[in-house]
Amino acid sequence: MNSSKYFLMKNLRNDLPSSIVVFLVALPLCLGVALASGAPLFAGLLTGIIGGVVVAMFSGSQLSVSGPAAGLTVIVLGAIATLGSYETFLLAIVLAGLMQIILGIIKAGTIASYFPSSVIEGMLAAIGIILILKQLPHAVGHDASYEGSEMYAESGGHNTFTAIGAALNTISYGALTIVLVSLAILIVWPKIKRLSSVPAPLVVVVLGIVLASVFQNTGLALKPEQLVQIPVVSTWLGFQDLFIHPNFSAIQDLKVWTVAATIAVVASLETLLSIEAIDKIDPIKRVSPTNRELIAQGIGNTVSGLVGGLPMTSVIVRSSANVNSGGRTKMSAILHGCWLLLSFLLIPNLINSIPLSCLAAILLVTGYKLTRFALFKKMWQSGKDQFIPFIVTIIAVVFEDLLKGVAIGMVVGVFYILRTNFRNPYFYRLQHNEGQHVVTMKLAELVSFLNKAAIQYTLTHLPANSKVTIDGTNSRFIDHDVLEIIFNFRDNAHTKNIEVKLVKIKTSYNVPELSKPVYETE
Repeated sequence: MNSSKYFLMKNLRNDLPSSIVVFLVALPLCLGVALASGAPLFAGLLTGIIGGVVVAMFSGSQLSVSGPAAGLTVIVLGAIATLGSYETFLLAIVLAGLMQIILGIIKAGTIASYFPSSVIEGMLAAIGIILILKQLPHAVGHDASYEGSEMYAESGGHNTFTAIGAALNTISYGALTIVLVSLAILIVWPKIKRLSSVPAPLVVVVLGIVLASVFQNTGLALKPEQLVQIPVVSTWLGFQDLFIHPNFSAIQDLKVWTVAATIAVVASLETLLSIEAIDKIDPIKRVSPTNRELIAQGIGNTVSGLVGGLPMTSVIVRSSANVNSGGRTKMSAILHGCWLLLSFLLIPNLINSIPLSCLAAILLVTGYKLTRFALFKKMWQSGKDQFIPFIVTIIAVVFEDLLKGVAIGMVVGVFYILRTNFRNPYFYRLQHNEGQHVVTMKLAELVSFLNKAAIQYTLTHLPANSKVTIDGTNSRFIDHDVLEIIFNFRDNAHTKNIEVKLVKIKTSYNVPELSKPVYETE
């Protein structure tokens, strides 16, 4: 990595405060995901540190932030139970990382190019809605679900909405006071030019700690579960004991390889979705190399598995917080990993005095920025082909989970893509000349299998006694199935007294290689 450009003052001026915000967002999420996964709390922190420092160093994305992902908690929880020990599970993570490196080398990251824009926009908006809905209970001091939860179904028979109802029945007025003050600061502080150089989230956290201290021994006092809770280690030996290493003797166990493949596929898909989403909201509109990202994630997961961490992905919540806080380069992600490490080693007791409610306020603002009304208006104005997949994706992600929701959105999005292709494979013109129909069909540049049904329908319904010209002058590729339809029509057109003329249509076409541009030759 050529690090010199990341230390430029113009970049650090944005990256340094952004890294602090991302650190504050990531800290409870790392702990929450570890708790939900049935893993040691330190494993969550360790994964966040590796995701910040190691992955960012190898990644080509300037804004992506990696760490333990909520979407993997169910897989991790089940895998630990299936494999029988955490050490054996760590071996699966190492293997998953190596698989991701291979996926990156064989350029499997190109699959990201096939995610429809409407689905990605819907996923971002859904994440924003989920952040708001999931943080409302934390905002009022009801911390029944783990930080970072994205699932609609929750423990105890609750779901996202019933959990909000339960929270409203058990309001902690101390937590509510802190979140209201925090929201006011987050909204007003950036608008005051003399103060805007200090990150508003940092002010929120400092004030949250002060208020929590003031509220002690009063009716507004916060409970321990309403504060951040990271492990406290007092000695270097105790720190070393936290690291766990894989059980390599289980390498021949088929179940280990099955878990590894599952993690590799799911983590890779979440990463690619996150990368596409973050590139969409990047103010500079940079395009991240997806194959390189898979390699970086593979390195990160391999390292994480070797030292006792959890599987990781690029995480939309942390990455979007990075964008919204003004991050410009990967130095923000690297620094956030450093802050996670230093906070654990140097100031764990201070970190444990941070109220979850002030962190909830930061995430509420992040959620709002992802799901602004302007986005819905823009998608509505783009037409129903964009709006319907967008809305379907939002509903599916909110009521299911990220991957299932995106899959449902993809099905709807692909339907509209097929519908568009069905309608637009050619230019069609019908004229009348001396009582006879004169039809001209000018084929598109690329005529694929998806266009087969449209062309077949049109040719079948041409009026009898017509003159038909099918022009392939502009076509660089025509699918074999489409060619078969055209030639069959020409050979049998006499049965309807149709005169057919084919212009520059070959008997076969070679598919152009993706790596080579196609030039028109005279």
